[in-house]
Amino acid sequence: MQKHRGFSLIELLIVIAIILIIASMAIPNILGALRSAHETAAIKAIGTINTAQVSYNSTYPNMGFAVTLATLGGTSCHPPSSASACLIDSQLASGTKHGYTFTLSGLTGTPAASYQILAAPTVPNETGVRYFCSMSDGVVRTSNAAIATCDTSIPPLQ
Repeated sequence: MQKHRGFSLIELLIVIAIILIIASMAIPNILGALRSAHETAAIKAIGTINTAQVSYNSTYPNMGFAVTLATLGGTSCHPPSSASACLIDSQLASGTKHGYTFTLSGLTGTPAASYQILAAPTVPNETGVRYFCSMSDGVVRTSNAAIATCDTSIPPLQ
């Protein structure tokens, strides 16, 4: 009798079942790590916007803080201007980056003396769980619920 080399169908199915079981345990951890990475990127983006606002206010004191994210970004940067400061990248200036949507609001006075930046997950509980905000004080605040306006009652990021 001649012996055949190779794997039987049952052996292959057992290996595939083991791989699927391991994958089903690993995928939730991978998605959790991805959410955490998106949240960290959102926190860093808020810091970048805060720094850009301070730079904008210093460079264009008669304008105050930038009124839109697009003003902080820009495509024509030779030379930069108050309408196109080129302080943040174009993706962040569009208002969406790394699974978060950024909104600049709360501008008061002429020139604008204060602002607030809000960051919300693009798809809640998928791209991120927490919501973030910051005001002209530069402190990043966080909440598990959606944030309509940023104020000192929202706890700072720990």
